[in-house]
Amino acid sequence: MNILGRVTVLPNLPEPIDRLGDLAQNLYWTWEPEGRRLFRSLDPDLWERTDHNPVVLLREIDQAALERAAEDPAFLNAYASVIERFDAYLDGDLWFQSEVDGDDVYAYFCAEYGWHEAVALYSGGLGVLAGDHTKAASDLGVPLVAVGLWYPEGYFHQRVDPDGRQEAVYQRKEPEDLPLTLVVDDDGNAVTASVNVFGREVTIQAWCIGAGRVSVYLLDVDIGANHPDDRALLRRLYGGDQRTRISQEIILGIGGVRLLRKLGIEPTSWHMNEGHSAFMPLERCRELVAEGLTFEQAREAVVASTVFTVHTPVAAGNDAFGFDLINQGFSGFWGSLGLRQHESHDLGRADPGWGPVFSMPALAIRFSSARNGVAKLHGETSRQIWNDLWPEVPTEEVPIGHVTNGVHYATWVAPEIQDLAEAELPAGWRGRLDDPAMWSALRDVEAGTLWDARKALKARSVRFLRRRVLAQLARQEASPTALRDTGELFDSEALTIGFARRFATYKRATLIFRDLERLERILCDPQRPVQLVFSGKAHPADEPGQALIAHIQKLSNDPRFSGKILFVEDYDMAVGRALTRGVDVWLNNPRRPLEASGTSGQKAAMNGVLNLSILDGWWPEGFNGANGWAIGGERSYDDDEKADAADADALYAVLEREVVPLYYERDAAGVPSEWMRRSAEAIASVTPHFNAQRMVKDYVRRYYAPASERGRSIAANDFASAIDLARWRETVDGQWPAVAFHAEAIEDAQHHVGEAITIEAVLAPRGLDAGQLTVEVVYGPEDEALEHDLHIVPMQAEGPADDAGEIRYRATFAPDVSGRLVYGVRVYPVHPALPTPFDVRVIRWA
Repeated sequence: MNILGRVTVLPNLPEPIDRLGDLAQNLYWTWEPEGRRLFRSLDPDLWERTDHNPVVLLREIDQAALERAAEDPAFLNAYASVIERFDAYLDGDLWFQSEVDGDDVYAYFCAEYGWHEAVALYSGGLGVLAGDHTKAASDLGVPLVAVGLWYPEGYFHQRVDPDGRQEAVYQRKEPEDLPLTLVVDDDGNAVTASVNVFGREVTIQAWCIGAGRVSVYLLDVDIGANHPDDRALLRRLYGGDQRTRISQEIILGIGGVRLLRKLGIEPTSWHMNEGHSAFMPLERCRELVAEGLTFEQAREAVVASTVFTVHTPVAAGNDAFGFDLINQGFSGFWGSLGLRQHESHDLGRADPGWGPVFSMPALAIRFSSARNGVAKLHGETSRQIWNDLWPEVPTEEVPIGHVTNGVHYATWVAPEIQDLAEAELPAGWRGRLDDPAMWSALRDVEAGTLWDARKALKARSVRFLRRRVLAQLARQEASPTALRDTGELFDSEALTIGFARRFATYKRATLIFRDLERLERILCDPQRPVQLVFSGKAHPADEPGQALIAHIQKLSNDPRFSGKILFVEDYDMAVGRALTRGVDVWLNNPRRPLEASGTSGQKAAMNGVLNLSILDGWWPEGFNGANGWAIGGERSYDDDEKADAADADALYAVLEREVVPLYYERDAAGVPSEWMRRSAEAIASVTPHFNAQRMVKDYVRRYYAPASERGRSIAANDFASAIDLARWRETVDGQWPAVAFHAEAIEDAQHHVGEAITIEAVLAPRGLDAGQLTVEVVYGPEDEALEHDLHIVPMQAEGPADDAGEIRYRATFAPDVSGRLVYGVRVYPVHPALPTPFDVRVIRWA
């Protein structure tokens, strides 16, 4: 027969259930279990085939199924309950309105977002964190507007062959497959902006996705107006070469600003989440230069309202480009800033160890007034990594703080655990997720009750893993016997250890295999069996990371470990939910201090899973001795081999002596009561401190609201403060080389705690206002060399300048610490418009 053509006929939503369309178009369903159950009940098989995507489900479902649902009293009751909660959520009381008085709007720029496995615009932790950030901002009513990129093929799907070789498979999705709405003007025409990328004008349109109350704008270049090569620029997340990468970041940073302007959105603070969006402040500078400010004045105005979150502490993980590529990509842009080419290079110049490059994090740091790492230890590590951007400033005082990451509670915590919280906590507990005192009640939950919930989660996780592995083996054309054996894969009664994350080498996925004989004794004890489940992707270009996957797959086929080791391919948020809810122990063993934060362990702990982790990332803040285990101590090794040997031995020891025995220690009712005590402690201690609502509140209070206020202040009166600050900075830069400063060292004698010491210094300001210079004594332990554990003593002028223009300063103080101390005397300029004096980036030590 001859097929003349094809036509698509869409089902109609019957009037009694017509709000299902509204629900599907808002990501609220991704964290509302009853909403997902509602969609699933329409057609369970189709729900699975569509990867739990309600948009596609409502498009492909049989009309008769909808008609039946519209006449089913049980479905209608469930539907009414979900829609009532949906409406109440959108119109509910807002934390933000009681916290911040004003008309703030916060722009959040990120290259990837992970809201759900059906909306695959993420590669890993950064994207999932961004997704959780928008969800928590919605919960709190924070006026956040987010900007990202639309990647039709998203990130790759992972296929692993029987030998463990990873294959990257890309699957294209159309916007109509997802809860995306084209951004149009009042006449129904697409709102567009354009950017120049490598000498060619690229038109941008945007798709809007609603994360509860938060609107996220995803920029799209796959439109007919663009050159075919430009239409492919955003085809894949982190795809292509360096030229593609810089093109994506131009579109995100510069195009994102222009799109928001077209929409009439005027943010009061701007957040760069990772360095991918670091071109954003340059575009805002260009706007102000076009209005008549100099670049220096525009820079002061932009920096005041801009904040930046540092992520990876691994140099190779930070985006950096050669200067030639920057020249090509930004042809003509620097002139609109009033800069010459070599001046533009200096904006992002850094040396990560292999020579000068244009570093995106360095650019972001220089164009922000507040910066943060994503855990306390990561803040400390970031201050060490980026210390060179503040010459002569002690590491401890480098102005990079921290906001420890958190996860979105409703997304990641299983309904069974939420039901326990509902039973044990007071009414309104969801609005107090960050209240540690409230969560203490969970410590008293009955061991048997928590054990029943944990067993249910573990059984569901095992069923999920069996389905995934069955599909994996079927694709590999496994034997009928192997396919049949998946029905018995994994023992839901055995102690199960999970490890799932990006397979970068520093995360050491195979550390537990360092001593196979010792591991065999742990896993294969018939009285106390243990099993390991792994999942994770290695970047397609990361051959060492892919080799780790192959090694695990090989060991899973080793007869010694039959049924004891499993690798689940295509790690995504669905696998992440199953594992962080369903295993007993969450393993994390990166090389300290290379883990920025890590959030999978937080998700696991909130579900009652016990962490077994190196004291890196968030775990030094989360571990309290009773809610999991630490591997080794807080030492960092310079030698990788020594680190691996020491950490592997510590890992085996804690498994042998503590973890395994405790799990199999049961009371008369067969409940591991002491294990459950630790499980309850994990929930009670981790949940209030590491949820995303707490995280977003920290950002609002410590970063967004202050940046908004700085931005308003510096822009007032036609940017008078920015003009004054730029003029002052120019004066400081011009006069600073002439400043003379010296001090006499005091005699190296012994003193007792409490005895006074006097130090004097002489300063010749040479054209600078002495009232805007701070003179200080800095002292601390000798072995810290004035980098850490600092004590600051202000020095006071003894009088006005003498005839030679010199001013004498003196400080008399009694050190409050003992031991061998070192001290220094310094002077630096200060200005009231700067949140930190060290951003002047000049300092003089006597």
